[in-house]
Amino acid sequence: MSKLEDIVSIMREMDNDFRLELLMDYAEKLPPVPDELLSEADLENHRVHECQTPVSLWVQVVDGKVRIYADVPRESPTVRGFISMLIHAFNDAPPEEVAAAPPDILQRSGLAQTLGMMRMQGLSAVYRRIKQEVQKATAE
Repeated sequence: MSKLEDIVSIMREMDNDFRLELLMDYAEKLPPVPDELLSEADLENHRVHECQTPVSLWVQVVDGKVRIYADVPRESPTVRGFISMLIHAFNDAPPEEVAAAPPDILQRSGLAQTLGMMRMQGLSAVYRRIKQEVQKATAE
């Protein structure tokens, strides 16, 4: 079982309050973005425009392992938590694992029931972007 499947399984068993609490815990654990990625131009070039929260996302495949970095404002703990959860699940995973991840994790985890529709659209866009960038990196 992958890390993502483990997390989704745990979240599915929780009620809405505990799911939100878990996201808040993940929000506090979002790793910092390396300084060399944080120029203003890089922030804009890596922006996920479908997300209302200003999220910048860097997805790389280095030595056969996925590396994800994200800049997400502290004022958006739900979005921060979701992205941190994905980073925790996917960092150091082989690209094939990310490619094989199910498209409906928001529904499977119960987050679709917990979060509003606007957040769901933005979080779905972040998830799709990660999968697309991994696919692009491995095709090169």
